Amino acid sequence: MTDGPASSSPANPYLVLGAAIVFPASGHVMLGLPVRGLQFLFFMVILGWVTTKLAPADASFIGRHAGGFLIYALSVLDAYRIARIRHAIWVHKARPDGDNAEGDAPSNI
Repeated sequence: MTDGPASSSPANPYLVLGAAIVFPASGHVMLGLPVRGLQFLFFMVILGWVTTKLAPADASFIGRHAGGFLIYALSVLDAYRIARIRHAIWVHKARPDGDNAEGDAPSNI
């Protein structure tokens, strides 16, 4: 992605959110951050496995894999946050008035 005025628009944050919910790490891949997505997948598996060893035998499926579900939820939020920030920056840069240091503020403060 380039920073010039002709740069393409970033991924829609809601599309990234939906992809991240359906398939873990796909939101990060859509954002061009596959390594970050793989890190989240790795920790999902590791913490899911650890909680299966620590959880009581009568715990539910979600209770036995709570660590993995925690990291899954954090990865969904992280992908959406990154997409939302990128989209907001793109919208701000696309405005004709933009953000300049002078603005309309009085200079004799």
